[in-house]
Amino acid sequence: MKEQITYDTYDKVDIRVGTVISVKKNEKARKPSLVVEVDFGKEIGVKQSSAQITHYYNEENLVGKQVIGVCNFPEKNIAGVVSQVLILGSIDKEGKVVLVHPSQNVENGLPVA
Repeated sequence: MKEQITYDTYDKVDIRVGTVISVKKNEKARKPSLVVEVDFGKEIGVKQSSAQITHYYNEENLVGKQVIGVCNFPEKNIAGVVSQVLILGSIDKEGKVVLVHPSQNVENGLPVA
């Protein structure tokens, strides 16, 4: 387990629900990655991420899926892609990622508590 944090620290993290609107391969990445654009609603808008999620996800099965992301990290250049959001998932021992998503479709931009 990681070190404990306070609620005040956790409260600074802006975690929201969004819908994937486009996906393409990140051809410049060393490890197989996808460039994912996610619509987080009116307040946040569309953000993109370069994500190493190719074991289970591709251009065909990810568009339209709702995901959960951390929206207030600073932008980071990942293999030529400006990554603006961290899409959340669980990672198994082999490094395969299973995305975290709401059990029901909800409005884009809703905060996660």
